[in-house]
Amino acid sequence: MTDDFETTRDRPRPAPRSPRRILGLILFQVLCAGFFLVDVIADLGELGFHPWHMLPELAATAGLFLGIAFEVGALMALLRRQAHMERSLGVAAGALAELMEDYFRQWGLTPSEADVAGFTIKGCTIAEIAKLRGSAEGTVKTHLNAIYRKAGVQGRGQLVSILIEDLLNAPLVTARPGGAAGS
Repeated sequence: MTDDFETTRDRPRPAPRSPRRILGLILFQVLCAGFFLVDVIADLGELGFHPWHMLPELAATAGLFLGIAFEVGALMALLRRQAHMERSLGVAAGALAELMEDYFRQWGLTPSEADVAGFTIKGCTIAEIAKLRGSAEGTVKTHLNAIYRKAGVQGRGQLVSILIEDLLNAPLVTARPGGAAGS
């Protein structure tokens, strides 16, 4: 099967999420907080401490620095969560690919049938599969009939449900000898 399936599709891919916007906002807030801090220090040198003038400026400066600290913490938590989700998705994708290969072997699919089955499970239409494989739609239909017969299913929905059902019932992370978890 083709590993770069998504790159061969005509669908636009979402842009990768990056923390640039949040980092830009944090940098802007650091500049603002720095400006207020310099202003407070200058006012103290020129005017001395006048509570009605200095306390609001000190509170605004402290609020900016506190907001920056919270944003940095939130950004770090989001980046950790994203990394965890990407690892989990990788484990799930690997488990699904492994499960598909096991079923394809059990069913005795030929390499061409396994390729067509993989594209079918990924949601491709018969026309898309034919285009991706450079074959006629009739050939793809013939392969699909053989796949459904060998798998003992009536169609695409049942084929996918077998895999999803097994995937949901099986643990994605297996215990390694010695008690450590791994994929």
